[in-house]
Amino acid sequence: MAGSTRLVDLVQQRIDDSVAQHANALAEISSDLTVLAETAADFLAGGKRFRALFCYWGWQSVAAVEHDDDPDAGAAEQARSLPAVVTVAAALELFHGAALVHDDIMDNSDLRRGAPAAHKRFEALHARQRWDGNARQFGDSSALLLGDLLLAWSDELFDDGCRRLPDRAAGEAARSEFARMRTEVIVGQYLDILEEASWRSRPDGELLSRAHRVILYKSAKYSVESPLVIGGSLAGASLEQLAALREFGLPLGVAFQLRDDVLGVFGDPELTGKPAGDDLREGKRTVLIGLARQKMPGSATRLLDELLGDPDLDDGQIAMLQSTIRESGAVDQIERIIAREVERARDSLNDAPLGRTAREELRALADTVTRRES
Repeated sequence: MAGSTRLVDLVQQRIDDSVAQHANALAEISSDLTVLAETAADFLAGGKRFRALFCYWGWQSVAAVEHDDDPDAGAAEQARSLPAVVTVAAALELFHGAALVHDDIMDNSDLRRGAPAAHKRFEALHARQRWDGNARQFGDSSALLLGDLLLAWSDELFDDGCRRLPDRAAGEAARSEFARMRTEVIVGQYLDILEEASWRSRPDGELLSRAHRVILYKSAKYSVESPLVIGGSLAGASLEQLAALREFGLPLGVAFQLRDDVLGVFGDPELTGKPAGDDLREGKRTVLIGLARQKMPGSATRLLDELLGDPDLDDGQIAMLQSTIRESGAVDQIERIIAREVERARDSLNDAPLGRTAREELRALADTVTRRES
């Protein structure tokens, strides 16, 4: 996946350049704003760049087909369009960074990739400086504003990428999908926190379907489907090609989030960068939890409901819940669902009107994003 490695490097450079430009603008306003730029730079350094990769291979899958009859012309056209694609892919990563900053506040997560979450960094700054007021409130408020800033920078970067395209209609199509994606992930986040707060008032028979809806809009579309469609749109994809990208992206996005749900309960803290069983302390009402509740005896279900969402769960209680969930058979069922959704995604590429090399890269990405340990 040499193309993917190069893409990740180019995207990181584009992110760094963008943040540096904004840092200069912030410094002209006040030296007090340096911390915003530094936190943004640190937060946006590294990461798996899955959304950027799906955007790039969505673009490649269409661009390669468009010039099947003239490979030399195709290579020249792709070279001209690559800076635009890299810029749009970087914009997606800035948007993802904003979503993570806000997500950590909503989930009361202290860590992100093994380091303090943005709101905890600002809280620590307040404490070190011995400023007036509440350190936690300052941290949350500052991180909210940082997330908003990243959203604004993402929007600017996306527009910059679209302006670099020779085809204005392609840019408008990509922008339309970007707008849809932003709405979907924000309402998906709301549906997520709604489930945590309101599940007791819902019929038990609805909990699993509601958890699945959260998966679709909080993650599946935003993590895989939309980046693919945005990339394909940048290359002027036909309706048939966009449909093929969606047919691949949606089941893979579901599998992607189900893997996240398993890692949120059973992941190794050394690999995930978060405490063991973090989703249990946060009270996430995931498909995994929904399946476990269906399979558990009544006494175990009542204990799960009592403990899930308690931020003070100790290691012993986490281990007990992990064991109960695993023994219910829910984890094995999730693994079967993941395998089925990945197979659906991979099979959809067999006769898809997309470039052959890109299809192989997408198949490889399907395995990467669903077999990961962090």
